Amino acid sequence: MPRLLLVEDDAMSRDMLQRRLERRGYEVVLATNGEEAVAAARSAAPDLVLMDLSLPLLDGWSATRALKADAATRAVPVIALTAHAMKGEEEKALAAGCDDFDTKPVDLARLLGKVEALLARRGGA
Repeated sequence: MPRLLLVEDDAMSRDMLQRRLERRGYEVVLATNGEEAVAAARSAAPDLVLMDLSLPLLDGWSATRALKADAATRAVPVIALTAHAMKGEEEKALAAGCDDFDTKPVDLARLLGKVEALLARRGGA
């Protein structure tokens, strides 16, 4: 069962997405800010990270840069999630090290397609 790290500070969004992912057969580890995300990625060894970009304490861009700079977490794919789908946001996320980008509200079928593609590329699906 692939393990996903879901990094989301909004409780309703986090709970809804966690339930939907678990129903699809994923194990979900949670973090509510960027600092927790970096620590959880190191301790839980997720197969993929779903990273909200607007987070307290350490934003998603900075958390992703920290993950990609660490040899222990560098290879873990990161999908950026944001409600701020303004021009340039995707490029900024990819430049920070994210492997893909998706917008909120989450279209689960689209997001699952991205998750499955990255896991398959990594050999985890």
